[in-house]
Amino acid sequence: MKSKNFTFPPPLRGNNFFLLLFGIFWMLSSHTVFSQTQVTGTVTDTEGMPLSGVTVMEKNTNNGVITDFDGNYSISVSDAAILVYSFVGFKQEEISFTGQSAIDVQMEEDLEALSEVVLIGYGSQKKGDVTSAVASVKAEDFIQGNVKDAAQLIQGKVAGLTISNPSGDPLDGAQVLLRGVSSINASSTPLVLVDGIPGNLQTVAPEDIASIDVLKDGSATAIYGTRGTNGVIIITTKGGDGEIVPTIDYNGYVSIQEIARKLDFLDASELRDLYSQGFEFTGANVEDFGATTDWVDEITRQPISTVHNLTFRAGNKTSNITATLNYRDNKGIFIKSDNKRYTGRIDVNHKMFNDKLNSNFQVIASEQSYYDFPNYAYRQALIRNPTEPVQNEDGTWYERDVYFYDNPVGLIEESYQDNRQRNLQFTGNFTYELFPTLKLQALYTRKGNYGIFGYYETKNHVSTTKNGIGGYASRSTNDYIGNYGQLTANYEESFGDHKFTALAGYNYEDNTYEGFSANNRNFPSDAYSYNNLGIGQGLELGEAGMSSYKNSNTLIAFFGRINYNYDDRYLLMLSLRHEGSSRFGENNKWGSFPGVSVGWRINEESFMEDADWIDILKLRGGYGVTGTNAGANYQSLASLNYDSYFLYNNRWIRELIPVRNPNPDLKWERKEEVNIGLDFSFWEGRVNGSFDYYDRTTKDALYNYNVPVPPYLYGSIVANVAEIQNSGFEALINVNPVQTEDFNWDANFTYSTNSNKLVSLSNDQFQATNDFFDAGYTGEPIQINTHRTIVGGPIGNFFGLKAVGVNDDGIFLIETPDGDVIPATESTNADRQVIGNGLPNHYASWNNQFRYKNWDLSVNLRGAFDYQVLNFARMFYENPNIAYNTLDSAYDPAYGTAVISDIQRYTSYYLEDGDFVKIDNATLGYTFDTGNIDLVQNFRIYASGLNLYTFTGYKGVDPEVNRLGFAPGNDERDTYPSTRTFTLGVNLTF
Repeated sequence: MKSKNFTFPPPLRGNNFFLLLFGIFWMLSSHTVFSQTQVTGTVTDTEGMPLSGVTVMEKNTNNGVITDFDGNYSISVSDAAILVYSFVGFKQEEISFTGQSAIDVQMEEDLEALSEVVLIGYGSQKKGDVTSAVASVKAEDFIQGNVKDAAQLIQGKVAGLTISNPSGDPLDGAQVLLRGVSSINASSTPLVLVDGIPGNLQTVAPEDIASIDVLKDGSATAIYGTRGTNGVIIITTKGGDGEIVPTIDYNGYVSIQEIARKLDFLDASELRDLYSQGFEFTGANVEDFGATTDWVDEITRQPISTVHNLTFRAGNKTSNITATLNYRDNKGIFIKSDNKRYTGRIDVNHKMFNDKLNSNFQVIASEQSYYDFPNYAYRQALIRNPTEPVQNEDGTWYERDVYFYDNPVGLIEESYQDNRQRNLQFTGNFTYELFPTLKLQALYTRKGNYGIFGYYETKNHVSTTKNGIGGYASRSTNDYIGNYGQLTANYEESFGDHKFTALAGYNYEDNTYEGFSANNRNFPSDAYSYNNLGIGQGLELGEAGMSSYKNSNTLIAFFGRINYNYDDRYLLMLSLRHEGSSRFGENNKWGSFPGVSVGWRINEESFMEDADWIDILKLRGGYGVTGTNAGANYQSLASLNYDSYFLYNNRWIRELIPVRNPNPDLKWERKEEVNIGLDFSFWEGRVNGSFDYYDRTTKDALYNYNVPVPPYLYGSIVANVAEIQNSGFEALINVNPVQTEDFNWDANFTYSTNSNKLVSLSNDQFQATNDFFDAGYTGEPIQINTHRTIVGGPIGNFFGLKAVGVNDDGIFLIETPDGDVIPATESTNADRQVIGNGLPNHYASWNNQFRYKNWDLSVNLRGAFDYQVLNFARMFYENPNIAYNTLDSAYDPAYGTAVISDIQRYTSYYLEDGDFVKIDNATLGYTFDTGNIDLVQNFRIYASGLNLYTFTGYKGVDPEVNRLGFAPGNDERDTYPSTRTFTLGVNLTF
């Protein structure tokens, strides 16, 4: 193995960004020689197993190398050098060079270092000392392949955290839900922190993430106050501290996609067979138009996506730097459906004043350009008559004057988009060790997001050819600026068997959003598209549009936490956050959010001394209160707006009307949660995991109430009245069934179940019109809500007609709530009832990692059980009497009795069991021996597949559909279909 020796360049002066980048590259690739003596050797553990990735440094220099896959290294050193060997989980070794040409080193495990550290609110803690429900997933356990965002990295890895990808759209991220739906009007998305700063799941590239920690219960998240109700996801990016051998990591891969499962509609030959049998069609299928067209194929493609990620690292105990560059070109299965993103991050650490002051500076910048695919075009491709041509003989798009029936290829090809988003975030973080027991920290972040969007429909677009728009253009912008400041003090002290840590802090955050949009129509030419809005005639005709907005909010908080550990047996955590929000009413600007949890490490008791097979047995319990910030800015304030015009003194004056009532009592939604857990580890960690039971109640949930006018100015008001309850059980079990010199197998199991209930909607002051509310919507022509949530009942209930068969004429037979059976033609809305539920009662996953010599294989399976899915495609297109193309199954006898001749109806016939098990991810990799490869320290290739196969009885595209909100389980007819992805990639370290 050929080695590399490194030294830092002289200090850079000035602010030239390109000079800085040049300096980074020079620092990482310089080859200054310090000595003529070459030292080789092998690093192993105490059992003789080679250790790959050990850092070997010449002390007090930047000269260093990393051991290869077999633990070998080679380094040039100066006379009287001291070699330092360091590796995570092992004690650091120092050996003096006295002229020997070979130095073999045996490293000893550091049991203290092996105690896994997890992130908690505003700090970290040894996992053995944690008393709350916290999960941690490291990079080596992430889902591999072309994932959409950070959430997909831990899909199926954290019990109780539901992560799904119901859409194959490259713009759509994963859906995330922790421990059920806990709010009616507010978001159910967890708070996401990136290196401690509020962000989102796409703030940094997935390849730049080192670990993800999830705070699940109220005692853990109470310190985040009004943003902790839905849990907290803490993302830690790759960085470094101390001695870092200068390296360049490259991770690149190419991916292809296909629709995971296609709906089976009539093709041209099947339609002609029905014509020949004398079947009479209506509407779009009224005749054979002579062509043979696969409309879905016309708007799809074989997309090839590429991702490239570069990471640069170098440093010593005083200064180090990490810089990453990421390029993602993700293409969807539909034409034009593209999403490109460029992301860069620079992270610099520097220590001063005898290492008492640690400073960190981080810059994250990204740019995204994309095409927002119109799902309506996919619907049109599904229902289009397959005997119609795509174009007329003269090259124009073939169209027919049928309601909501448009050529999908023309829809896409005759519209243009230019959508760009730019993000910039700067963070400065200073930590000063005032005393060995007291550290002070100051952090400030400035965030900005700017977007500009353009859209144009040409004169050949259906909006003109059918509706006479004459070309349509729109242009819009948005802008976001945020400031985030944080001051904390951390104190640690030990007195014999007593250990204390204390945290006190202040937090400030403000956010400002603004934007502008305009549109016009009737353009003289397509030449300008959206770049010259003023020439459209719609402006003079009063058909143009214009709007703008600006709003802001502020959060201020004081918080503190105390951790107490007695004799490593009895553990206590107390926290309190006092927080104020500009969104709250005048009478409730501030709220307090306490958290408390305790732990008992049973294995440390004297009566457990003989149970040497037990490593950890810890019982813990916690209680915490969190909140939900009022859903929108200014909801507590009265608002007036301008409406229609009226004539006064021969002048047209715009009417000023109330549009919102004031509510000075508006406050946070209060979630109270109890969590009881058990952590365990047996046989030196070969079996470990945790069990958790939780019960959470959301009180004062926001809901919109009808109120009388007068005395109120407006007919509705948002108030804190409703109550929701969730409870559940979670299990995580990690096992290491086989561990030999050449073969290792690690397995991970998760299970969770959740039950929920709407406890109330009314109180003495505000009463709901009904003891239920409806959600979800079928769309035309059925036009009815799909779900109903009833006080005392669970969230996610489907509410419709219960079909028990069809009569000989093909009309649905409906069972009424009273048990009578009537034809659907005689049914009314009063005959609707609960017919299923769209939220799974059970979730499970089984994750496996295998290693055989240089080969590695990971296989991840995940499932959801005991729930239903409303198949919109069947509900709309499994009916031979509709005006569009139909599914093949439309001509099968329903219930084995007769082909449906009823109108389109929402009935339980289209409700299916959604139970599934998915092979989520399978990755096979091979790591080469790089001992004889110049400059290359690590070289791995791999092949990966995502969403490989679904075991299910569901007849639609994918049973994993939307689970957010109060209409879960609706498989909409024009949802961008889920996809199967295959990836070939390479990991290189230089």
